[in-house]
Amino acid sequence: MKAIVTGGAGFIGSHLCEILLQQGHEVVAIDNLACGRIENLESFKNQSGFQFVECDIRDKVRLIDLVNEGDWIFHLAGLADIVPSIENPEGYFSTNVQGTFNVVELARHINAKKVVYAASSSSYGLADKVPTPETAAIDPQYPYALTKYMGEELVMHWCKTYNLPAVSLRMFNVYGPRSRTTGAYGAVFGVFLSQKLNNKPFTVVGDGNQSRDFTYVTDVAKAFIRAAESDIEGEAMNIGSGNHYSINRLVELLQGEIEYIPKRPGEPDITFADVSKIERLLGWKAEVSFEQGVENMLACIENWRMAPLWDRNSIADATQSWFKYLGDK
Repeated sequence: MKAIVTGGAGFIGSHLCEILLQQGHEVVAIDNLACGRIENLESFKNQSGFQFVECDIRDKVRLIDLVNEGDWIFHLAGLADIVPSIENPEGYFSTNVQGTFNVVELARHINAKKVVYAASSSSYGLADKVPTPETAAIDPQYPYALTKYMGEELVMHWCKTYNLPAVSLRMFNVYGPRSRTTGAYGAVFGVFLSQKLNNKPFTVVGDGNQSRDFTYVTDVAKAFIRAAESDIEGEAMNIGSGNHYSINRLVELLQGEIEYIPKRPGEPDITFADVSKIERLLGWKAEVSFEQGVENMLACIENWRMAPLWDRNSIADATQSWFKYLGDK
């Protein structure tokens, strides 16, 4: 197949491109490099069957002009993180919503055989049922979560109205090599690995007993491919590890001192995906254990040498908007 991967130079997108190439598919990676990095493509950028196109998905005319054929579209391009979405909702709407509109229109234009959308489990908000099934209430707590769900609604509506074969995969706490090393305060792994490299204590939010459904990136990439290969369409499915792990367990595996910082509003105590639907419909199940995944991260820890080094004070400064807009609800 010829696969189009938006956000192809990003964390998950680059792993997806790599596995697709290993399986013999032709791959076109589209990225504006706002979040993605050319370095993520280094191991396969010169491989036969791979093409990189620098383009912003918000530029519909250029997008359609550059891409005139393809069988599968994997739509992973978008803006992430909580605080930036609170401070710049317009940017998140234009990228995650308008950009998604442009991608599904591209899919219609080239008669794509399947669109697989990268949705977010953050759309569930503070879920009151765990493991959380796809039937759980949608309750976004901040603009990032809202715009990712609006993107999913677009994809599903185009599937229903225009018979565009599409599925949406709601991801839970993806981690692994090539995850972001720069930018705003965000994912816990990037924060902790930089702190470990600099012999600083891990800044653990709350008491550290909160747990996350940490899912390894190659497992996620394989789920996307399984979805594209299937005849399933019009469905939203969770991608999760089948378990959940406390932040204290992560610190135990990383080994280091702890500094506790205040718990934040709008963050769930637990994220844990009910993956029975994706197992039933796609026959997919996560394979990489949490312990092995953390070991893999430690093996490439030098990649975080230039990452921001966060401490109690810089985190407090970076999350002021978080407390201002999400607190006291």
